[in-house]
Amino acid sequence: MTNILYISYDGLTDPLGQSQILPYLSGLAKESYSITIISAEKEQNYQEKREQIEKFCVSNNLKWHPIKYTKRPPILSTLLDLFKIYRLAISLNQRNPFKIIHCRSYISSLIGLRFKRKFGIKFLFDMRGFWADERIDGKIWNLSQLHYRLVYQFFKKKELEFLQEADAIVSLTHAAVHEMQTWKELQDRNIEINVIPCCVDTNRFSISNVSEEKIVDLKKSLGLDNRFVLSYLGSIGTWYMLDEMLDFFKTMLEEDDNAIFFFITGESPEVIIKAATKKEIDLSKIVIQKANYTEVPMYLSLSDFSIFFIKPAYSKIASSPVKQGELMSMAIPIVCNSRVGDTAKVIEDYSCGIVLDNFNKASYRESIAKMRNFKLDKAQAIKGANEYFGLQEGVSLYSEIYKKLSR
Repeated sequence: MTNILYISYDGLTDPLGQSQILPYLSGLAKESYSITIISAEKEQNYQEKREQIEKFCVSNNLKWHPIKYTKRPPILSTLLDLFKIYRLAISLNQRNPFKIIHCRSYISSLIGLRFKRKFGIKFLFDMRGFWADERIDGKIWNLSQLHYRLVYQFFKKKELEFLQEADAIVSLTHAAVHEMQTWKELQDRNIEINVIPCCVDTNRFSISNVSEEKIVDLKKSLGLDNRFVLSYLGSIGTWYMLDEMLDFFKTMLEEDDNAIFFFITGESPEVIIKAATKKEIDLSKIVIQKANYTEVPMYLSLSDFSIFFIKPAYSKIASSPVKQGELMSMAIPIVCNSRVGDTAKVIEDYSCGIVLDNFNKASYRESIAKMRNFKLDKAQAIKGANEYFGLQEGVSLYSEIYKKLSR
């Protein structure tokens, strides 16, 4: 049985850990891989979800070794966490040597590269996007400040080392692969990059799991019955363009006063209410519902259309929105913007929505007109979700990588 160490600086008790880490690893553990996980856990999430995640790991033959995530001070806290993860990884490797070290994103890969160089352990760089550039585009790091400029330069240098020295590489998008192929530093190397987007458990995200009676009751209880429901799923801020989505909805209200903007989010309602008030949108047209991961399909089923606008920054060509696969799997038509990973191409390939190129009123009106006449081929959307975002397909692709590295 191949012994694998998986390192994530995201926590398993985070929503992302439950949707984008554990489903893959539990699937791989069923295929004769012994998987040990080190993750950095945020205190509140850990207190709330620890027992649930521990039970899941035990029942799926996953060995979990969490560390406590340190938030402050910036940079130094991350160095401290890295030291804790590295020391723990060394200890675990001494007890039962690993064949492969699978690193999620850049911080974890600092340890993966060191393990490869020091112990000859195969290093899988699961890049999850252009992380250093995301910190700049998202205004998390300010290049006018010397310490952030130095950190950015450090990680851009390491990015090339990861790409040049990793035994296998995974990108979320084909668009990112095409971009990396233009980098002059990689021109002299024939680097193979595997594409595995953010996958979705299409069995969980299925309209067949929600009865028509339940949909009717939920719509009535939330005040959505006999209304056109435009939904938004997920977090707000940094990348997701709340102001522009509200402008789109306000334009929709000019033509259809019966529309409702239904937010399914764990974010504070005040953020949405404040933004909608500033736009002079009638707050009776805004419904906000908090939902945990297991409840999301039920609430999504109330949608007539779902929207997401993502800041089309340079780094976003490497991003794969999880919500896209979830919506397609639920056979819900999508309205979104272009210049984000492979999003537009997938929507066009499977005819499952409308793509905007510009954020202005003329573009909104044109898209709203298309929405009125849009007929979704539900079977085609579900087919696309399974072919492009299906969890089992993702597990199979990772398994093939593991097999190659195990030889």
